[in-house]
Amino acid sequence: MILCDIGNSNVDFYHDGKIWSQSLKEFEEYIPKENIYYISVNEEINLRLKNIKYFINIQDYFQFDTIYQGMGVDRVAACYTVSDGIVVDAGSAITVDVMSGGLHLGGYILPGINAYEGCYSSISDRLNTRINPNVILDALPQKTGDAVSYAVIKSIFMLLEETCRDKTIFFTGGDGKFFSKFFNKSIYDRSLIFRGMLKAIQNKEKGL
Repeated sequence: MILCDIGNSNVDFYHDGKIWSQSLKEFEEYIPKENIYYISVNEEINLRLKNIKYFINIQDYFQFDTIYQGMGVDRVAACYTVSDGIVVDAGSAITVDVMSGGLHLGGYILPGINAYEGCYSSISDRLNTRINPNVILDALPQKTGDAVSYAVIKSIFMLLEETCRDKTIFFTGGDGKFFSKFFNKSIYDRSLIFRGMLKAIQNKEKGL
């Protein structure tokens, strides 16, 4: 069974524990030879795949307990196997969702690291710098590049710290492994969204 998570920046695939990615441009030329079970937050691609053979949209397979309005299916999938804890998907955007007793209590969205870089560069050419993941967070920066990196990483860290308190944080996404190192009670799981998709498919097959 091949699973597919379609985002706004790239497309991730999963098959028998292996994960690989394609750019959106590469995906335009992708021709499947078997069923592809997918979720997507990309409306343009949703319209293109709607009537194409082998592509099966499983968005409606998820039975998810929340009053949150407009929650993306990728966030739902990431939360789907977590009963208690904080779910952080650190990709193009950083989504944070709180689960308790199988109930989704709410969440929030931050820009991803690349988006922060674009924001700073739009302010001034002097702020056009790459985020340094190794910047020291327990001392005030003494140069502009470190000042930008410090502000971005520490603000994300402090907000997550305030949210998680004593809960376990489940990280996924391209920058999830990096942020997980700041927390003792953290788990990095690159396949978290795909595990949620598998659970939704299995429940659907069981009639749950």
